[in-house]
Amino acid sequence: MLSRVIFGLVDMAARKGLAEAAGDSTGDVKQRARRTGLRGETYAYWYLRRHGYVFVARNYTAPGCKGEIDLIGYDGPVLAFVEVKTRAGEPGDAPLGRPEDAVTADKRRALARMARQFLAEKGLREAPCRFDVLAIESERGKRPVVRLHKAAF
Repeated sequence: MLSRVIFGLVDMAARKGLAEAAGDSTGDVKQRARRTGLRGETYAYWYLRRHGYVFVARNYTAPGCKGEIDLIGYDGPVLAFVEVKTRAGEPGDAPLGRPEDAVTADKRRALARMARQFLAEKGLREAPCRFDVLAIESERGKRPVVRLHKAAF
């Protein structure tokens, strides 16, 4: 119940998009992209909580591995490692491509390596698990479009 209420608030806040306009704040393009990514991850967290996921870790990093796993949580009995990809733009911008296409073979290998490390750390080597990709497309002035790919790879 709490997840529904909080996601409702997050969704209402995102009704005009997750990105900020270039003139909305200080900082360079990379900082704005980072803030948009953080907003996307927060939106994804509450979206998935509303859909029954129970999270055990967020922004997990493994020693000696590049990158991070955005969200780790249970979807029923299955442990899901979730990669969140957010693309945001202004109305009329050229399409940036589908966010889920940014999960390249190299990214999948890095995620798998970190997932093995997580499972070993937590003593969950035999746990059923999968990799999900949650893609969020957000055009300024519109609600985000969300696509969840369970068992994406």
